[in-house]
Amino acid sequence: MPAEPIDILTTTPQPAARTCGCGGKDEAEPVLDVRTIPHAIRHGAVFGAFDAVVPGSSMVLVAPHLPRPLIAQLQDRGPIDVEVLVDGPDAWRVRLAKPVTA
Repeated sequence: MPAEPIDILTTTPQPAARTCGCGGKDEAEPVLDVRTIPHAIRHGAVFGAFDAVVPGSSMVLVAPHLPRPLIAQLQDRGPIDVEVLVDGPDAWRVRLAKPVTA
């Protein structure tokens, strides 16, 4: 049976779902503790994690210092809201939010 034609002029594109296909769901805000990730790959790990955050959502980053250079790199990649939740001295917790863009 042929598929029904889609009217591309009136169809609203839907955002791509960011799921792994396992059926699991995160109920809470995801937390990424980078203190145990080797420094050489730490920024890449954060970029990958933040790319998976859907607009209107956020994640919490736990780092051994306030990650100013990393935050600047994320801001260069696109809009981001940053909130320092815990300002050291042993660990910094920073909320990284991806705003909904119009």
